[in-house]
Amino acid sequence: MRFITRKDVLLQLKRDLIGKDAYRGVTLTYSWMANQFGHFSLGFIPTFILYTILSSKTEMKHVEIWSPLIIWGFWILFEACNFLGPLLLNTSIKKSASGKKTYIFDPEWSNVTFDTLTDLCFFGIGALGCSLICVYSPAIMIGFIILCLLSLYPSYYWYSTKMHLQNAGYPFQLRLSQWNFKMQDQHKKMIKDFLRSEEKGKHLLLFGSKGSGKTSLSVGIATELSIRNNRCSYVTATKLLSMFFEQSDSSSLSPGSWTWHDSSLLVIDDINPGGLIKKDILRATLFYELLNNPQYGPFNIQHIKAMNIIWVMGNEEPTEQVEERWETLLGTIGVPQSDIITVNLGGV
Repeated sequence: MRFITRKDVLLQLKRDLIGKDAYRGVTLTYSWMANQFGHFSLGFIPTFILYTILSSKTEMKHVEIWSPLIIWGFWILFEACNFLGPLLLNTSIKKSASGKKTYIFDPEWSNVTFDTLTDLCFFGIGALGCSLICVYSPAIMIGFIILCLLSLYPSYYWYSTKMHLQNAGYPFQLRLSQWNFKMQDQHKKMIKDFLRSEEKGKHLLLFGSKGSGKTSLSVGIATELSIRNNRCSYVTATKLLSMFFEQSDSSSLSPGSWTWHDSSLLVIDDINPGGLIKKDILRATLFYELLNNPQYGPFNIQHIKAMNIIWVMGNEEPTEQVEERWETLLGTIGVPQSDIITVNLGGV
């Protein structure tokens, strides 16, 4: 079922364009539009300045053609350096045993490339648009129209993708390639398999002490899936427990939004603190008791069992009674052991 439709995109666009962000806040979709307007301006304004200088100070012919091409060419070179430089030398990389710098999780290069090409498209639209205002040229007009047409799909894709990201409710923005904590190779493979899997009902249990990168890893994983236009949701355990006792009202949601039980991936954070607090504050037995409440129990269990979930835990306590362990909880609600993946970030 597609939750973000063209109607939702148009409604979100209306909300972003009408009203003052001083009192309503700035959405990711609004930020994306402002960013592309900035790219347009960085093509438009320098082209106008260069055209004015060349047309008044030189005898150059076809200034209206050379000016936008020079400015656009400059931004193409700039973005090429920005793409190949900072990304390849990112601070979130580590050194392998051979001394070669590598990412813990490789960036989605195709996605980054598409983003770079989108930016270049708006740089070009600004430069060619300025040239048309200065002096009309059929060749420039053809190029301008082509770039405008080429920008339609990227604009729709990125705008709807930003809606997927903002509707997920993440506490911060983080791509998985930016995650730079320690991790065992076997756990790294588990994370990659979890990302690639198209099966439903997979449960990833992330254990680790305070500062081990549990939350940022879960957000990074979910962000990659949101960018693929999956319905992801981030929620703390305390908030989710209250949701187990209420009927969701979709009429109060923003355009294209979804409830926790409509998510294809649910991130449950802050289940237990970890660090020096070794014992679970929220016991698995208590969680199950609230999950399986008399009014909504069967409904809750059905969706928890069927959806993909990342459970962000504290320290894994090996001395816990078996009935207190979270793997046992998942087994109680019908999740097969083969669908439970456990990663302990403290065991590096």
